Amino acid sequence: MRTAFTPEQLADPQTAESQVEIRKCVHCGFCTATCPTYVLLGDERDSPRGRIELIRAMLEAARAPSKDTVTHIDRCLSCLACSTTCPSGVDYGQLIGHARAYVEANYRRPLPERLLRWALPHVLTRPRHLRFGLALGRAAQGLEPWLQRLRLTPLAVLLRLVPEARKAPRGVGTYPAVEDRRGRVILLQGCVEPAMAPQVREAAIRLLARAGYDVTLVAGEGCCGAISEHLGRADEARGLARRNLAAWAKAGPADAIITTAAGCGTTLKAYGHLLGSAGEGAAAQARDILEFLGEVGLPPIANPTGLAVAYHAPCSLQHGQQVKAVPARLLAEAGFEVREVPEGHLCCGSAGVYNVLQPELAGQLRDRKAANIARTGAAIVAAGNVGCMAQIAPAVSAAVVHPVELLDWATGGPRPEALDKRPMDHLSPRAGEDIA
Repeated sequence: MRTAFTPEQLADPQTAESQVEIRKCVHCGFCTATCPTYVLLGDERDSPRGRIELIRAMLEAARAPSKDTVTHIDRCLSCLACSTTCPSGVDYGQLIGHARAYVEANYRRPLPERLLRWALPHVLTRPRHLRFGLALGRAAQGLEPWLQRLRLTPLAVLLRLVPEARKAPRGVGTYPAVEDRRGRVILLQGCVEPAMAPQVREAAIRLLARAGYDVTLVAGEGCCGAISEHLGRADEARGLARRNLAAWAKAGPADAIITTAAGCGTTLKAYGHLLGSAGEGAAAQARDILEFLGEVGLPPIANPTGLAVAYHAPCSLQHGQQVKAVPARLLAEAGFEVREVPEGHLCCGSAGVYNVLQPELAGQLRDRKAANIARTGAAIVAAGNVGCMAQIAPAVSAAVVHPVELLDWATGGPRPEALDKRPMDHLSPRAGEDIA
């Protein structure tokens, strides 16, 4: 793709980097087949190559973007399925990140949008605020139909995502390896997952300790910065990243920085891009927990169940981190019958805060994902990202758990609580059979 940036514009390192990526695009169209919004809408402006053209024009013009341009940029899920299929190697994540930061700095949104975009990072990235908000949400869940009638759809969506109350997970400190110590890892605590699905952290600590690793939860750590990046608040994301680097440096050396939320992992691995050389060390150490277990091996299997599991691959894991085969392989090694979800490359619609900001499109993607999960006939869905778990659970009859919960169970841990709320007294039918 041709560009016409001025020398003055190219003096900005981010613009210069974006020009390199824009020029790689040859308009081949391979990306359109895997882009969720293009699949749904069929609008070229809602495809990756269409958005790249909009981004080019917006950056070259160097003025406030039009409402139409912002609409199509906002509709992007940042799922990065296009990067997986692009034969030219366009770093679309860099482009959409730059575009969102540019929009945030140069476009004035309507007041309701500004308030919502201010509230999301101030609530979601602060565990105390989020726990309080979830408590209010549980008390107000009966109001969801009224909010829909009042056209307050984002608030209705938030209520739908609120999980039942759970015991808070363990706090900062080091939890020792069970036996045959092999090393020490830092487990990213995250901000949303401890409030939404605290059982995932507990399962991860048990599983890693059983695999021979001391597990440290570091004091002073905070949000990875993913939510701020989704909202175009690049400076805020960099500040959060620097805070984490400082906290990890105080905690001392570790074999890896582990995350149980795939969305966080994608952001951690981009710390080098976000912070330059200061973030490269942490980025190199970052591992999704399934990726790490694929490298070091599972503890001995103590409870092979043979239960059928539909593995939902989070976009941030399969596209953002290019971790594809390992999660299903680990589940199979643990004794589960792993079933592939049709259209597994398409996003479920969670995508950070997308399901709140774009509830209609997110709802269509959720329903499409739920229908594909139902076709597997599996009674369990394994999803390695808390956003995916929250998005999918209300739409399916199967139990939705993190793969770590299943691997913990198979290697001697407790049965995941979510399985006790669904009928599990028989294996689900084979994929392709009637599941009326």
